[in-house]
Amino acid sequence: MTALPLPPQRLPLTVADFVALGEDPEGARYELQDGNLVTAAGPFPRHQRCLLRLGGRLEAQIPDDLDVFPDLDVDLQLVSPTQPGTVRRPDLLVVNRAGYERREREGGVLRASEVVLAVEIVSPGSERTDHTVKHLEYADAGIPYYWVVDLGEPGDRVTLTAHHLAGEFGYVAAGQVAGAFTATEPFPVRVDLDALV
Repeated sequence: MTALPLPPQRLPLTVADFVALGEDPEGARYELQDGNLVTAAGPFPRHQRCLLRLGGRLEAQIPDDLDVFPDLDVDLQLVSPTQPGTVRRPDLLVVNRAGYERREREGGVLRASEVVLAVEIVSPGSERTDHTVKHLEYADAGIPYYWVVDLGEPGDRVTLTAHHLAGEFGYVAAGQVAGAFTATEPFPVRVDLDALV
């Protein structure tokens, strides 16, 4: 077993410290959680197929003032910039165009306030993180919509659970859906979940 390379660091890290580390080393995927680097295993082909297919379907249906991106860093803006920060990398995210353009001008990372929808595709080992940790973090960050796509085991039907912010209660789920998923918010969309794998 080969250890993943860990960049030189002083902990805890601010978001600016994290950005200064640069791109992840080959074979590693880092996020920042409360100032600490955390790593996730590389995704499986089934996960990546779902990611590409879902991204394409969203891209075809979103309004012109939004953009879809896979796997980009997002500052959850949970603390002041001088404090140990949290940067997550949703599998897919829908961002307002102004946020994308700001990021292009200024550099750094996208901000939670620029994210309209975050999507996580559950992989083996990410169940708790996707269903609990990121669920709470994204709600605290004010990301209005959060979808969790669960591939299950090979042969299982793909399911999607759509969450939306409901004030002080955090996210409220509309219920787990298999087959055809339709929504009117944050934009009108229809996705055949069975066609994602």
